[in-house]
Amino acid sequence: MGWTVEEIPDQNKRVFVVTGANSGLGLATTRILARHGGHVILAVRDEEKGHRAVTEITARQPDASLEVRRLDLADLDSVRTFAHGLRADHARLDVLVNNAGVMAPPRTLSAQGHELQFAANHLGHFALTGLLLDLLTGGDARVVTVSSTNHRQGRIHFDDITGERGYKPMAFYNQSKFANAVFGIELHRRLTEAGSPLRSVLAHPGYTATNLQTSTPTGLTKLIFGRILSPLAQSPDQGALPQLYAATAPVAGGQFIGPDGLAELRGGPTTVRLSPAAADPETGRRLWHLSEQLTDVRFVFPTSPGRQSVAGQ
Repeated sequence: MGWTVEEIPDQNKRVFVVTGANSGLGLATTRILARHGGHVILAVRDEEKGHRAVTEITARQPDASLEVRRLDLADLDSVRTFAHGLRADHARLDVLVNNAGVMAPPRTLSAQGHELQFAANHLGHFALTGLLLDLLTGGDARVVTVSSTNHRQGRIHFDDITGERGYKPMAFYNQSKFANAVFGIELHRRLTEAGSPLRSVLAHPGYTATNLQTSTPTGLTKLIFGRILSPLAQSPDQGALPQLYAATAPVAGGQFIGPDGLAELRGGPTTVRLSPAAADPETGRRLWHLSEQLTDVRFVFPTSPGRQSVAGQ
């Protein structure tokens, strides 16, 4: 029998940030972390939906420790506002779960002029991680970045990063999930080189029924993922298992956790393969430098386990 959420140890006094926590995988992750005693900060674009999620959770678990904070990952100004507010109210953060995402919308630009999927799925999480880095100082602190099997079909369109010359919704979704994978493993490399105890872990949910497949895709993509294939999808509670495992189980930095079933579409959490392209150090360095330029966030890592890191400003 595989790993279940009943094996999660007591999370009392541990502080979590879960992006996209009001629905789907984020809501399932929040609910289960709170059930095990964690204090969970729901980082959500729509605060009303965030408060509805809290009401839903506390109806069954009145003692759940939750707070709602607004975060629009596609807007770097919002990311900075969120990070500065969190730093003012919390001296420590134990786990950051970079979960939120959008999938295959028509070509749209963010407030700063970046392609929406690259902005929300990657750049926002890159900036958020950098701005919260010096809060992640506990002995079991982790950054969990949620990617997808689609990262294996992705690449970074360095010569057309906004899709101005050739935008295809799913190709640029795959780019954003590839970027998540590249970021997670490059963050692991840099933490290791710095001797930091902070761990960067990757996860993916397999094929899970959430509003990701129905809220932004259009046309054939929405029909295929939102309707035709939906009977094959697992529930958000099942799909959240890999990221919950990555956030709470004894895992090493740099691991990629996904479902153990056929083609990694469903099942219990296990270590899965990162594509060789995503693991390429040169790609990691190139994406890192591009992300620094586009977000104006610089990561400064500790030089030894005893020193605290200072986040980019």
